[in-house]
Amino acid sequence: MSPEPRLSPFGERRYNAWNDYVKARHGGRVQKVSVEAGFTCPNRDGLLGTGGCTFCNNAGFTPGYLDRRQSIGTQIDNGLDFLRRRYPRTRHHIAYFQSYTNTYGEFDRLRACYDEALAHPEISGLAIGTRPDCLPDQVLDYLAELAREHIIELEIGVESCNDIALHRVNRGHDFAASADAIRRAAARGLEVSAHLILGLPGESTASMLDGARQLSALPLRGLKLHQLELVRGTALAREWQADPATVQLLGEDEYISLLADFLERLSPDLLLQRLGSEVPPNLKLAPHWNLRLYELAPRISAELARRDTWQGCRYRPASPHA
Repeated sequence: MSPEPRLSPFGERRYNAWNDYVKARHGGRVQKVSVEAGFTCPNRDGLLGTGGCTFCNNAGFTPGYLDRRQSIGTQIDNGLDFLRRRYPRTRHHIAYFQSYTNTYGEFDRLRACYDEALAHPEISGLAIGTRPDCLPDQVLDYLAELAREHIIELEIGVESCNDIALHRVNRGHDFAASADAIRRAAARGLEVSAHLILGLPGESTASMLDGARQLSALPLRGLKLHQLELVRGTALAREWQADPATVQLLGEDEYISLLADFLERLSPDLLLQRLGSEVPPNLKLAPHWNLRLYELAPRISAELARRDTWQGCRYRPASPHA
């Protein structure tokens, strides 16, 4: 008989789940209500470049209830109508500034948008998606001030820890910018989550796994992982259509194996918000998996159980004197 699997520190899930932490801290589910404030990005408007990241089409992750022509308060009302039916037991709702770079603009305009969202009687805080090179100290100071009375989650698009891959997708910043932004935000007591895409062109298996080490060395609270998906209308999709050999896409079994390898090397203290992504079928060009997003978490738990491993089992903290 084969031996019984060892008990993981995280139970049957075998990784450190963000939702479990949030429910324990805030007394129940915290649900994000997406809002569109009309921001752009510095690699779109010409400050750093044009065209944006080659993988990005915001329609791929923008809820259908959003209409940027409406006020932030009206968008929140519409989102709440939708989310109450889907998640009736939610304890808190927070406004999610998700599309593009939501700390990029004049400070007075940013503050007005945040304040309008927080003025809604059913909003308990903010989640703000942004880039690492668009986080001036003035904005971080203001978010830290808001965090004294509200739930504030800062989501920074790191996307890769490999500068070659970042350049390849026209990101417009390097990994050093991400590390600096994360440290400055965390020093103010802000809870910071990083977004990371596995499978970008210019990456190797070794560089992606080394990303687990690099992120674990930073004062992050959470991590959102995404597999590379090609979205119609993006430069990367057109590049793949012209020559599929230029963009190597991960199959579902390959991704699950890579993800297990990654989690084994990741600090056990880092909370996992997402393990993958799912672009709407009408916008997704490739890859085509026989796997829905809700099936991914049990699949990765099963793979870790098969290996008799868990998040952090191969993690080695960096020496403070290194």
